[in-house]
Amino acid sequence: MNTRITHWANGADYIGAADRWGHVTNPATGQVTGHVALASQADADVVINAAAAAAKSWGTTSLARRTQIVFAFRELLNARKEELAAIITAEHGKVLSDALGEVARGQEVVEFACGISHLLKGGHSESVSTGVDVHSKRDPLGPVAVISPFNFPAMVPMWFFPIAIAAGNTIVLKPSEKDPSAANWIAALWTEAGLPDGVFNVLHGDKVAVDALLHSDKIQAVSFVGSTPIAEYVYEQASKTGKRVQALGGAKNHMVVLPDADLDLAADAAVSAGYGSAGERCMAISALVAVGPVADDLVARIADRTLTLVTGDGAPADGVEADMGPLVTREHRDRVASFIASGEEQGAKLVVDGRNVKPRGATDGFWIGPTLFDNVGVEMDIYTEEIFGPVLSVVRVETYADAVELINANPYGNGTAIFTNDGGAARRFEADVQVGMIGVNVPVPVPVAYYSFGGWKRSLFGDTHAHGVEGVHFFTRGKVVTSRWIDPANRPAGGLELGFPRNV
Repeated sequence: MNTRITHWANGADYIGAADRWGHVTNPATGQVTGHVALASQADADVVINAAAAAAKSWGTTSLARRTQIVFAFRELLNARKEELAAIITAEHGKVLSDALGEVARGQEVVEFACGISHLLKGGHSESVSTGVDVHSKRDPLGPVAVISPFNFPAMVPMWFFPIAIAAGNTIVLKPSEKDPSAANWIAALWTEAGLPDGVFNVLHGDKVAVDALLHSDKIQAVSFVGSTPIAEYVYEQASKTGKRVQALGGAKNHMVVLPDADLDLAADAAVSAGYGSAGERCMAISALVAVGPVADDLVARIADRTLTLVTGDGAPADGVEADMGPLVTREHRDRVASFIASGEEQGAKLVVDGRNVKPRGATDGFWIGPTLFDNVGVEMDIYTEEIFGPVLSVVRVETYADAVELINANPYGNGTAIFTNDGGAARRFEADVQVGMIGVNVPVPVPVAYYSFGGWKRSLFGDTHAHGVEGVHFFTRGKVVTSRWIDPANRPAGGLELGFPRNV
């Protein structure tokens, strides 16, 4: 079936100029399954204007009504999450259980947003000066944009839009053109939940759509997740027009294994975190740092476990799920394969070669299986670059201090993990590493929704992380009101006073 995926504006499909279309493929078969509209500037203006027109009415809608609609969305999503997971698997390629997990993690933010009324409470101080009271409040920004990547077409947008909507903002979501259908499904679900037209809109496209959002004087803030070069571009361009920006970039996540660690636990974690979702995660472990004498044993255990993994269609006809699906596009598959070739050429030891994978029940598609390198040097491309595929590199170091130095020297600071049974070492690691998210015997330390997600250094442009309290503050701005009401029975004497106001 070949479908057309159009924009979404004012609560309905919007085809726009329809003069440019992109291919949407099923990564497991390589077949084109749909075409997505690629916006012109005029198309972008229509979608942005829909969000702008709805902003005042939605921003002044009662907090009770807003949270009721968010809760209704939560209930609908719980009832129909399998539909959304199937859409993700068909266009991204990840296995169904992984797609369901993605939806569940995004739903955590929806549930957090259901309780936003507590976080929007202001403060009040009475009689700060004679007859003077002060109170604070948080107001919505207006129309905001979310630009999301291909690897999490549901979860990453849900890091942002539930909080933004609950806080009274309107949304323009620009999803990846590689897997765009989840965005329209979510938009229709919001309409079913009772969200007024124009509050949630979808703009499909490429750089034209992105630039339209970055340069629009109606868009007040931009939330972005993607590669570091694009995150930096988004931050620079949007900041020029005075927008708030949270641009989450790339990563090179390390997992340190100390000599006292449980090696079976560490090997299981390395395989799960390195190869889950075919490595197409910004929080995937791509560099395993083996400290001291553990490397040989650890590499052998990881290699043995890769032999048990089944690569295949994420939604197989026989109902038996694979462990790992394909990569998202042929071009990305070829890019990952080129890194494997580079690792060999630069002298790393190729222990497991995923280019030789034989996917179950499939011949076409964009396949690379689990790949394991040992004796990786920090100057090699497979260490310095974000591969975004199922390639795990083992770097050997002598001491804990060497491991920390390695992590802190990296330009990225997204996530890291340590595996140890020494509580003192773990506590010291938390203080020593210059990274935003840390796991202790947890390989993928994605925070729960009421904490905030984001890295340091070149993994984040802007100073506000996603969701949690930081997310609420990003999508609102504070006002402080100082007021004085004159008591008619004790009216003060008049008179001019040109000096700086004093509190007495």
